[in-house]
Amino acid sequence: MKNYLLILFLLTFLPFSYSQTPKVKTGIEVLRNNHFKILAGKRVGLITNPTGVDSKLVSTIDILFHAENVKLTALYGPEHGVRGDYSGGDTVKSYIDKETGLPVYSLYGKTRKPTPDMLKDIDVLVYDIQDIGCRSYTFISTMGKAMEAAAENNIPFVVLDRPNPLGGKKVEGNLVEDGFQTFVSQYKIPYVYGLTCGELAIMLNEEGMLKDGEKCHLTVVHMKGWKRRMSFKQTGLPWVLTSPHIPHYNTPEYYVASGIMGELGTLSEGVGYTLPFEIFAAEWINADSIAGKMNSLGLKGVLFRPINFKPFYGGEKDKELHGVEIHLTDFRKVNLTSLQFLFMQVQTEMYPDKNPFTMASKDRIKFFDNVCGTSKVRELFSKNMKYDDVKEFLNKDVKSFKTLSKKYYFYQ
Repeated sequence: MKNYLLILFLLTFLPFSYSQTPKVKTGIEVLRNNHFKILAGKRVGLITNPTGVDSKLVSTIDILFHAENVKLTALYGPEHGVRGDYSGGDTVKSYIDKETGLPVYSLYGKTRKPTPDMLKDIDVLVYDIQDIGCRSYTFISTMGKAMEAAAENNIPFVVLDRPNPLGGKKVEGNLVEDGFQTFVSQYKIPYVYGLTCGELAIMLNEEGMLKDGEKCHLTVVHMKGWKRRMSFKQTGLPWVLTSPHIPHYNTPEYYVASGIMGELGTLSEGVGYTLPFEIFAAEWINADSIAGKMNSLGLKGVLFRPINFKPFYGGEKDKELHGVEIHLTDFRKVNLTSLQFLFMQVQTEMYPDKNPFTMASKDRIKFFDNVCGTSKVRELFSKNMKYDDVKEFLNKDVKSFKTLSKKYYFYQ
């Protein structure tokens, strides 16, 4: 009995620790295991943020700064900054990093691409950021723009590869069209592209997707142990929030399911509450009724629970909102992008005077189109508010992109 109580005490009160060895070694760990050979004796510029860590949560900044045969000379800050001290959408300023004394150049303000002056003191440019596998997330745009700058200034570019938290098999959404290439739709790839950042970098380089078809001298330090079928949890790696509203390893799944709808600003996707991107809600909705309607669709891999809540911040702070909490039971079995359109369909059927598009401002409509990479999604869907009207368009490029992207698979 005493032994049982001791075990129970230990399990209950001792702090949890990561005792299991991760199944995956990220690019920074592979680089370190190889004694930084490709960077040895060179002046290094590093594009990173708080997600650039090893499996023990040691920053890539610190790893390279203290490496004996590497001279880290400059840092470059994407959206949210190198230390994560900027909110989403906020301009990142150039400054001196207190921990290292190195200059930090902003890549999320007036300048989105490193200038020749920013690159004058480096011999190689390194990228190490955890992405979420969705086109509208700006880190891959920063990567591509930096690759263009590397090509223009004849500087080698190195990507330290990391897992795609959506896996390497899921592809969803249309390609970006001409006239809609913005920082949230920088390249002609689907909304969910099924590649690691290293694989994507190779494809951008080899398929002439960079500005004027330029190519940089690219090296990808590949991971060890990653498989395309893996969820992020299966990697055994710790998750560092990629931005304030992507706090958990599975939040990227929900971001894809609700983020496009959230651009309209007329229906809540949960940002401002404790479940960012995991909710569909509004003031006028009856939660129980709409949950029943959504579950009656019989979608595989997802369930909907009625929820009533008050956001703690944002434009809907302290408002009584009602809707559904999304429960993804298996994100592989559901078309994530479709969920927001199906919800808008159901809620407009129930509340025909609450059309989310007619309620949205012109700026919000523009944001929606930019994230979709086209105006056709809105035009097709908003005519009758039926997902079936836009389903074919959203999926028209999936097969051809899978065929193209397979040429750049490094992992099976």
